[in-house]
Amino acid sequence: MNFLKIFSAGILLMTAAQTYAQSTEQKKPDNPPKCTNIKEGKFLRPKYPEAIWYMTIKDNVQTEYFNNGKDYIKSTLVFVDDCNYKAIVIEKSDKNDPAQIGDVFNNKIVATQDNLLKVNSKIEGTQFDLVYIKVK
Repeated sequence: MNFLKIFSAGILLMTAAQTYAQSTEQKKPDNPPKCTNIKEGKFLRPKYPEAIWYMTIKDNVQTEYFNNGKDYIKSTLVFVDDCNYKAIVIEKSDKNDPAQIGDVFNNKIVATQDNLLKVNSKIEGTQFDLVYIKVK
């Protein structure tokens, strides 16, 4: 009798989970990407606490903050078009940071979805993808 109760409860839970899974629809990326979302605001990175890293963009100046905001890298942004821009490092507080004043990062927004932005960044033959969460 206990087996029957447990089996019935298991079937009920599986049915409820399947119904919930079908009702939660995954959102699709914006088409075309909403590239202008990068032009101003405050941005975080997934799984990075704000104390480790956050970024602000205002008036074509991007400032990345590290170490609870004690260290920063400031870059000027030059937009080639809405989805492509260059970030040129103009100032930094940590002399040991590998980014150097004058470094140019070529960035392309490859996808957006609501407040998420995926950016492909290239510098000197190296490229990497970054995901930002716009919070303001």
